[in-house]
Amino acid sequence: MSRIIAHYLIETADDPARAAAIMAGEQSLGTFVKLAAETPERVAKYGARVEQVEVVEEVAEPSLPGARQPQEQSNKPYQRAEVTVSFPLDTIGDSLVGLWTAVAGNLFELAPFSGLKLTGLELPTSFTNAHPGPQFGIPGTRNLADVQTHPLIGTIIKPSVGLSPTETAELVSTLCTAGLDFIKDDELQIHSPHSSFEERVQAVMEVVNRHADATGKKVMVAFNLSGDIDAMRRRHDVVLEHGGTCVMVNMLAVGLAGVQALRKHSQLPIHGHRAGWGMLDRHPRLGMSYPAFSTFFRLAGADHLHVNGLRNKFCESDTSVIRSARACLTPIHTSQPVMPVFSSGQWAGQAPDTYEALGSSDLIYLAGGGIMGHPDGPAAGVRSLIEAWEAALEDITLEDYATTHPALAAALTKFGTAQT
Repeated sequence: MSRIIAHYLIETADDPARAAAIMAGEQSLGTFVKLAAETPERVAKYGARVEQVEVVEEVAEPSLPGARQPQEQSNKPYQRAEVTVSFPLDTIGDSLVGLWTAVAGNLFELAPFSGLKLTGLELPTSFTNAHPGPQFGIPGTRNLADVQTHPLIGTIIKPSVGLSPTETAELVSTLCTAGLDFIKDDELQIHSPHSSFEERVQAVMEVVNRHADATGKKVMVAFNLSGDIDAMRRRHDVVLEHGGTCVMVNMLAVGLAGVQALRKHSQLPIHGHRAGWGMLDRHPRLGMSYPAFSTFFRLAGADHLHVNGLRNKFCESDTSVIRSARACLTPIHTSQPVMPVFSSGQWAGQAPDTYEALGSSDLIYLAGGGIMGHPDGPAAGVRSLIEAWEAALEDITLEDYATTHPALAAALTKFGTAQT
């Protein structure tokens, strides 16, 4: 395959086939007037082309404002269609930034559309092979965290309470003692007056290294180093110098080029946070689906990608969460899968449903209140999560498993049933 295949869901009052042709023209050779250099030979070689248009339904009202109806079709219903457009690799080369611009550039502003969403990508092997993809992925992350069967159980340190580096380290000490596998900075915590990045890393890693010396297990901490490229490189080196085993980046904020630059420099797994992704996908008729979005940042080099969690506190449906996680676990040619990160309102209760829907335990499972709010303390909270995943992997109901596992039993009593 020498062409890039992009799948879209469109909504238009125009003829869907004509609207799709406008898409292809806008993103390749099209202008509002015919140019002399636009020969049939060049169009054939460099032009995007419509591969398929399938109308799926009609609606009376537009989903988004600003769309224009063609004069000859005024007051006709809006049609939704699944559209496939292919782009020649010659016009993009191996550039991820070029790919984003081609398949998700000015399309969203085109007047004929009252809805347009990029839903998926199929890429030539030559393109994917030009990008490093994840350096550690699932096996490298599991080896560094020394967790081979159940998911990595973790939590998030929130910055809103204004913890100093010393106070953060004290909390990390509690979490390490509780038996966690993974701790990460919140996306809002990077470098602040009350908690400089360097001081926080030093204080936290002193605790983590001391715990590792005593127990043989080094807790993986994802330090949020998001910033300009030079700052991210410097901060990565601080983490590496102090024995850290993971760094975190806010992917949309630093962009594709930022993640690519970090990947080239990094000797540690990159934990990719998708803060801001909701503006790309929350509206069902606009933006970019997570499987498409994740393709870019997987190829850029992220090792872990956030996907929300079942029965989360946000607006994302469970179906969307699992679709996103499955996309992470699906190889892209020679680029290995990445580890999906489940979070947002998670506790022991969602473990069986998560495992049943995903069919894998290759994930990071983050809980806040499900750990810290356990009636018997954080250690019991961690234990309840591990026990819930043990039950899921052994196909035993949580209620049955809880009869011989007190931490899980207490969690079920405190937080409700698995279906809450």
